[in-house]
Amino acid sequence: MKDNTNIIASAIIGVSLIIALFIFSSAYKESRRVGQQINVTGSAKLAIKSDLGILGASISSNASTQSSAFKALESQKPALLAYLASQGFTKEMVEFQTVSNFPNYALNDQGYSTGMVVSYSYSQRVIIQSNDVKKIQELSLSLPTLVEQGISLQIEPPQYQYTKLSDVKVQVQAEAAKDAMMRAKKIAEATGSKLGAIREARMGVLQITPKNSTEISDYGMNDVSAIEKDITAVVNASFDLE
Repeated sequence: MKDNTNIIASAIIGVSLIIALFIFSSAYKESRRVGQQINVTGSAKLAIKSDLGILGASISSNASTQSSAFKALESQKPALLAYLASQGFTKEMVEFQTVSNFPNYALNDQGYSTGMVVSYSYSQRVIIQSNDVKKIQELSLSLPTLVEQGISLQIEPPQYQYTKLSDVKVQVQAEAAKDAMMRAKKIAEATGSKLGAIREARMGVLQITPKNSTEISDYGMNDVSAIEKDITAVVNASFDLE
């Protein structure tokens, strides 16, 4: 009888030790997880197409007097406007900016100015805008032919902008945040944990680049050289682990 009592007591003690060990192990694992966080970076990219084209150019003239130089500048405008109209650009799409001018001085044998005015140069910048970006692109290629009509013309590289950027920013940043959460969840599952509440989220700078470009900048990019673009957002986030 006494032996049976000892056996039962030993069994109770053994079970108690097992339960205590299990509780201690669980508590230890739980304590190890308390305060643990995971830091991830999410990203998202959207394709956008420019909806505003801008082309800048300058007409110029040079003559011995200010009056004749100005008249020579003005005489080039009708041909320029006529050509733009033939390409589908109305006067409302064309903006002439302030005329600028400067004197040209004679130089001595050493290449220094003598202070004697020999001619005057006049110039005026013109801006052409259209929502038809393809037309702006085509104009930038065809406009140089006006030199054959005696127009002194300097053409700038066209700019292509996207005017609905504020709407797209919200969308691409939201997609980047979703990507960060998905990455964090997969990492948590792989380590036998559960993803807890988000602790912090920081939005990185936006990169607006030509389509398929890998170029980035620490300060963000806003490309105006390409019609087809990509906008990329990055989100750095921290989550609790449970």
